[in-house]
Amino acid sequence: MLQGFSISGSLSAQRMPFRLRVLRNLTSTLERVNPTNGYHYDLRGCVFRGRDTFGPEDPLPMLSILEAPIPLETIISRNTNTASSGDWELLIQGFVPDDPINPTDPGHHLMAEVKAVLVEEKRRDRSRNILNVSGKIVELRVGQGSVRPADEASDKAFFWLTLTLKLAEDLSDPYQ
Repeated sequence: MLQGFSISGSLSAQRMPFRLRVLRNLTSTLERVNPTNGYHYDLRGCVFRGRDTFGPEDPLPMLSILEAPIPLETIISRNTNTASSGDWELLIQGFVPDDPINPTDPGHHLMAEVKAVLVEEKRRDRSRNILNVSGKIVELRVGQGSVRPADEASDKAFFWLTLTLKLAEDLSDPYQ
């Protein structure tokens, strides 16, 4: 075990990297998709970060938040200024039980609820504190998404949805 980390990979100390804090807050936002908040699906405890392999014991529906494999370009300030801004592209993958007649219909329903909660977060506080990171996310863009039936990669119907966050961060302090 690495010093400062628990078995689940969580930091045991108070500080955590800015981008991990964003991912944790995004997880909490996506878990607001639940019947208590007027949604059909219940994602409480079913949103994972960085997982791309799942098995039959995993819950359905469920989501996984992944970073795009190739990062987008950022704008870095010149000279000694360590400020940076740019897009951070995330991929949200959602898995649902198949409908035997129309296998992708549940995927469209879950993706619609995920989009709704993301737009709700974007509009909250007039976009001044998206994902509760003190205004360091200056824009949140939700992609169109794509729903796929079960195939050789997944035995369940699933969707892909891009989420692009425009970040303003200080590269000299990744724990900002």
